[in-house]
Amino acid sequence: MTDKALNVLFLCTHNSARSILAEAILNHIGQGRFKAYSAGSSPRENQQPNPLGLQVLKSAGIATDGLRSKTWDEFGGPDAPQMDLVITVCDNAAGEVCPYWPGQPATAHWGYADPSAAVGAETEKLEAFRQTLYALKRRLDILISLPQEKLDRALLQRTIRGLAKTEPHERAM
Repeated sequence: MTDKALNVLFLCTHNSARSILAEAILNHIGQGRFKAYSAGSSPRENQQPNPLGLQVLKSAGIATDGLRSKTWDEFGGPDAPQMDLVITVCDNAAGEVCPYWPGQPATAHWGYADPSAAVGAETEKLEAFRQTLYALKRRLDILISLPQEKLDRALLQRTIRGLAKTEPHERAM
């Protein structure tokens, strides 16, 4: 693989919480080696990123500029950036028939509970988003620490799916 940034697309059903968090985190920590995007299989009309997700990103010092909910159709067209990795982060999107991705990117499923489904007071809902952010960041920290040879196309599929089984114990942000 070349020294160009790897394009990573995170998918979720509505593209309002988990996939948005993953996009923002990887763009923040990716050190220019990764360029993250997110999309949903069926975002609701006028869907926006969840305000609690944006709040925990800002609290963690992660930029939220330009984050928006969008359909995965934006990434299947001829003018779309070619993806190297496509990762579903919710079980619903993982079970759906995805569009054809030009370039045949590596794919994986990293399932996370939906923080926007949390019930209780605002502090409890914020904590659900914080926990999802921490869990995503732990796994993404491993991804960005992989040596370049692990990111070569032949090994990428196995490597990225192996990360789905990884649950590091660190919780540092």
